[in-house]
Amino acid sequence: MTVSDVTLSMFERIGGSATIDRLVDRFYERMDTLPEAKVIRAMHADDLGLITDVLKRYLNEWTGGPRLYTPEKGHPRLRQRHFGFAIGDAERDAWMLCMRGAMEETITDAAARHDLDKAISGLADWMRNR
Repeated sequence: MTVSDVTLSMFERIGGSATIDRLVDRFYERMDTLPEAKVIRAMHADDLGLITDVLKRYLNEWTGGPRLYTPEKGHPRLRQRHFGFAIGDAERDAWMLCMRGAMEETITDAAARHDLDKAISGLADWMRNR
């Protein structure tokens, strides 16, 4: 087996848990401060601590890292969990603005950042319910 025979997970490509922690922290800092993100910030509790932890656990698992979300929360059922929130194009775009800025700040590998952006964009599109 050669190095080229081994496929790295997205988790490994972006730098593992430490990168995901920074990514999520920057994501919520952007959501908390960008005027363009007011529409999605209003959907969250005043204290972002709990949801920050949940997103970190989810992204660790979703990118191929350790299973931190499912053992505690069960199947993600993302659309079902978010159905009570009106998510249309504007909300998706605001969420992606925050996520793209956070990815730009925290993921140094441009190819990995591009691939993660593509995957997260698809997820964000799928979450629209309005």
